[in-house]
Amino acid sequence: GGILSGSLALLSDGVHMLSHAIAIGVALFAMWIAGREVSPERTFGYHRTEVIAALYNALFLWLISGWIFYEAFHRVSHAHLEAQGLMMFIIGVGGLIINVIVVIILHRTSGQSVNIEAAFWHVFVDLLASVGVVVSAILVWAFGWGLADLMVGVLIALLTLGSSWGLLKKVLPVLMEGTPEHVDVYRLCAAMEDVPGVTLVHDVHCWTIVAGYEVLMAHVLLDPTLPAEEVEPLLRRLRRIAKQDFDITHVTLQVEQTLEDCTEGHHVGHLEALERGKKKGILPF
Repeated sequence: GGILSGSLALLSDGVHMLSHAIAIGVALFAMWIAGREVSPERTFGYHRTEVIAALYNALFLWLISGWIFYEAFHRVSHAHLEAQGLMMFIIGVGGLIINVIVVIILHRTSGQSVNIEAAFWHVFVDLLASVGVVVSAILVWAFGWGLADLMVGVLIALLTLGSSWGLLKKVLPVLMEGTPEHVDVYRLCAAMEDVPGVTLVHDVHCWTIVAGYEVLMAHVLLDPTLPAEEVEPLLRRLRRIAKQDFDITHVTLQVEQTLEDCTEGHHVGHLEALERGKKKGILPF
């Protein structure tokens, strides 16, 4: 339709819809892969497949935006602003109806997976684009304002960049194994160290495998005088703190009674922050 009508907005919307079909296909394939059983070679399973698929979808949106900007520049430089308004309107309305239906379906499950969320934002942006196509079609059809078509095409590219940026901000921290946003490591360590028998929590690592599956690994230095029969109840209490208070799914704690044989890095920044806060009369957590 974009080629026949000569509309950049419609052509951009059409290419964007094609990308949605590809994105949904990639999302479904990634979900199928992620459902495979864990193995000795993949001890965390294949959950990260969904994150990689979301990254692919975000970068693909950037590629589409670049093409739209290039086409808009090409048309302006060659003064090619003609488009058939009636054809734009008919096709635009059809696309708008389809996008509304798909957005409603995907919105119900978008919060359960970053992969599905990627597909949702694809279609949501296209819904806005379809609205822009219909509006520009009316302006071209009624007033012969060809510049409206070009402006909507560029607007589609900007909307595409905006939606993909929000997705990248969620995907990249996961791939970089950053600490989940809802986990305050300082508070987590402080809460664990408040438990009687715990001297120090260090070598702390907390990251996300996939949305809703957070992992914590840490070393726990115990009081040397703690009776052996109290170690297991103490560990259960620490796990409850991590899981119930900080919503961490997978918790692994290594018990130590001395630091002599511990060669890992000692992440005790929470202690340093606490000392600085005490000197200033302000508790950081």
